[in-house]
Amino acid sequence: MKITRYLIIGGGIAGTTSAETIRQNDKKNGIMMISDEPYRFYSRIMLSKPAFFLGKIPFDKIWLRTEEWYQENNIELLAGKKAIKLDSRNKIVFLDDGKEINYEKLLLAVGGYSRELEIIGSGKKGVLYLRNLNDAKTIMEAVKTAKKAVIIGGGFVGFEMCEMMRMAGVEVDLIIRENFFWEGVLDEAGSEIVENALRKNGIKIIRESEVKEITGEEKVDGVMLKSGERISADIALVSIGVFCPYNWVKDAGIKVGRGILANEYLETNIQDIWTAGDAAEFMDVITCESGYVGNWANAQLQGKIAGLNMIGGRQPFKFVSFCNSSGFGLNIAFIGDFKVGENREIISAVSVADNLYRRLIVKNNKIIGAILINKINEVTPIREMIEKGVDISNKIDKFKNLKRSIRLNNFNKF
Repeated sequence: MKITRYLIIGGGIAGTTSAETIRQNDKKNGIMMISDEPYRFYSRIMLSKPAFFLGKIPFDKIWLRTEEWYQENNIELLAGKKAIKLDSRNKIVFLDDGKEINYEKLLLAVGGYSRELEIIGSGKKGVLYLRNLNDAKTIMEAVKTAKKAVIIGGGFVGFEMCEMMRMAGVEVDLIIRENFFWEGVLDEAGSEIVENALRKNGIKIIRESEVKEITGEEKVDGVMLKSGERISADIALVSIGVFCPYNWVKDAGIKVGRGILANEYLETNIQDIWTAGDAAEFMDVITCESGYVGNWANAQLQGKIAGLNMIGGRQPFKFVSFCNSSGFGLNIAFIGDFKVGENREIISAVSVADNLYRRLIVKNNKIIGAILINKINEVTPIREMIEKGVDISNKIDKFKNLKRSIRLNNFNKF
């Protein structure tokens, strides 16, 4: 049995940042990381960027840590290994190769996995997902010979993969279940901007449709919709969301919801176990609600906070999350808690003709989240307003004017 003071399950941005933070403050005690991928730390953000897929960025740019970095910092990386069981009482983690690791402090930064199609033919060659580096390599190879692709599902990955496929000269049909693209995140006006950009660049959007079967022999040659329509394709790229693989964690007595539940210090309900990154469902001290955010910036800071608290700190996680997706001349930014819900007001301003969009989510006269299209200059001031809890009760009508740019330093004159 291996023994370590700090055990980190997950080799991505949250886990690596946590290990780095711990080592900066604790020079002598053992740190061990377990990653179910056979690689050192790399940029997951780059995986969905067309320039990377099309070879315009050298492949080696993907790596964010060298092999030597782990050795120099005395961090033991067990790559290509998977944690399958946790004995939280005796502080033992069991791996899929039969090894057991005894820890003192444990971080669960297990990330998320692509949600897979469960239909006839979903195991055929050419049914693709994008979540890790091996997925990206498979897509890069498939695109070299593909003429036609169907993309099943929307979201970040679906949007950015549409652009990548078109840049590679691949014809694309986009199949979505919803009434319009990104329904539930965008309203119809915001979606219209995105859909117009997709269509303008040759994407055929098939709404309110579901795939019931992947057709072909061993390899994909098309999809069959529930309506009975068949669409030919060389590849089927699936983008229907992610899930947290937490059953083995739940079996150990750790409370879960959409993710692994934690307080504002990223502590789970079991002593000496923390969580961070895409798997963490945490108490958001800004909204005073449960937060579940899957993006790079959020995971990076959570990794740092978890690391500090694992070495004895007591620092709450407070951060206005943000991320963006770019493609087809659009820059779409998501800030804070942008979900629609009870006791939340929506303030929208849109110009479909100009491809401009601002949607603010307001609670108790304070902005708690926003979605912007081609208003990237407003990301920083909106984040600052959320963090500072600025009361906008006497400015609401002015936020509906797209010609006015939001700026915190002259807010009183806004």
